[in-house]
Amino acid sequence: MTPQQLDHFTRMIDHTNLHADASATDMKKLCAEAKQYHFKMVAINQSQTQRCAEYLAGTDIDVGAAISFPLGQTTIAAKVFETEDAIKNGATEIDYVVNLIEVKNGNYAYIKSEMTQMVTCCHQHQLPCKVIFENCYLTKDEIRQLALIAKEVQPDFIKTSTGFGTGGATIADVRLMKQTVGAAVKVKAAGGIRSATDFLAMIDAGAERIGTSAGVQIIESLKKQV
Repeated sequence: MTPQQLDHFTRMIDHTNLHADASATDMKKLCAEAKQYHFKMVAINQSQTQRCAEYLAGTDIDVGAAISFPLGQTTIAAKVFETEDAIKNGATEIDYVVNLIEVKNGNYAYIKSEMTQMVTCCHQHQLPCKVIFENCYLTKDEIRQLALIAKEVQPDFIKTSTGFGTGGATIADVRLMKQTVGAAVKVKAAGGIRSATDFLAMIDAGAERIGTSAGVQIIESLKKQV
């Protein structure tokens, strides 16, 4: 592995701390690590947005606010409002959770409307939008249907998991998502990715962004291969 490849991998990491009890000290540490390793983004709960934007001011590291996290059980209007508020407070990327109840109801018209409004909101601000599916609760057909909607609406990424469900990213799900959307939308894998082996396997399956709280350990492990 070359230093250039290592840098490329580093910039695929969304450095994550979404714990409910994460303190200001924890956020400062997260942002310091993101600066030290030059990760792509910090993934945080929306209420931490302004704090992390201040810690990362003057850098090219994005502040990624999680919207309607982790259940997705808020109205479309509430999600859009939360997104606008996050952007106002310094968010430069948005990850939102789909309404899984409406997926289970087979109400894909609702899901398409939700995705369209969220993507429109983000893109009006020239910011990326990532759609979290939470695959552990979905059938393969439901994952495929969501990916087909995304292929039409074109968010920037579709994402496997919150990391707070009953399971995280799997190779099979990443492949299914990527095969369905093709080149139209990128895939983010998140949830349970804690080793360099897992990290590289997700990328090989088609993921172009990795959400993990183990970014430091993963990069330190990859450094040994340079």
